[in-house]
Amino acid sequence: MDGIGATTICVMRRPTNRRTTAVNEPTLAEATENIYASLRADNADIDAHIATLKAALAREGKKQAVFDPAKLVQKNRAGRKLMQAYFRQRGVSVSFSE
Repeated sequence: MDGIGATTICVMRRPTNRRTTAVNEPTLAEATENIYASLRADNADIDAHIATLKAALAREGKKQAVFDPAKLVQKNRAGRKLMQAYFRQRGVSVSFSE
């Protein structure tokens, strides 16, 4: 082609935005409330909620999650110890407010 009648297409590339928008990550309080809701719903998605709680603890620089025993399904000592053991196996230390 000699350039007559030829169409030149100029493609401009958009700049790559390397910044990612932060996904709305739940706060520690929201993650704790999700755990309570999961416990009331017969442990539905409990492992996913524990992982979210673990991430929230790390973001906020906390070492341990604190739960209110009055909001638990099993409020007795055996229920609290079972919960502590289950969470500990998943890397989350649990204590209870008095």
